[in-house]
Amino acid sequence: MARHLTDKDVERILSLIEGWKYDLKWEALVKACEISLGIKTTRQALDRKQKIKDAFQMYQRTQKLDLSDASAARPNDINTAHARIDGLVKKVKKLEYENAALKEKFLIWQYNAEQRGMTEESLNRPITRHDQKR
Repeated sequence: MARHLTDKDVERILSLIEGWKYDLKWEALVKACEISLGIKTTRQALDRKQKIKDAFQMYQRTQKLDLSDASAARPNDINTAHARIDGLVKKVKKLEYENAALKEKFLIWQYNAEQRGMTEESLNRPITRHDQKR
C-alpha cells in the first residue's frame, strides 16, 4: 500500500526527476521511486504534490524543445568548446540572477497580497477573457 509522501520523500523524488535521462511517464516514475528510492507510491499521490507535478511537467516541456540547432553541434576544437562553455556559464549566471530577482519580487507581492486579505485561491483564479483585453 502506498504511504503518504514526506517532505524528504518529495525532495528525493525531485532529485530523481532532475537526473532523469529517458522519456518520463508517470508509470515509469512510480516504478523508479519504488526501485531506486524504496518509496512505494501511486501516480495520484505523486500528482497531488505540487512540486512533483511542476517538475514532471517542466521536464516534459523541456524534452519537447528542439535542441538540435546548429549552435548545439559538437565543436571542432577546444577553443570553440571553451568559448561556448563561457557563453553558457554567463547565460546561466544571468538566468540565476533574474530568477533571484523574480523570487524577491514574488515575496513582496505575496506579503502585500496577504496584508490585503487576499487568499491563494483568489490569486490563482484564471484570467477571464474580459480581463485579458486590458
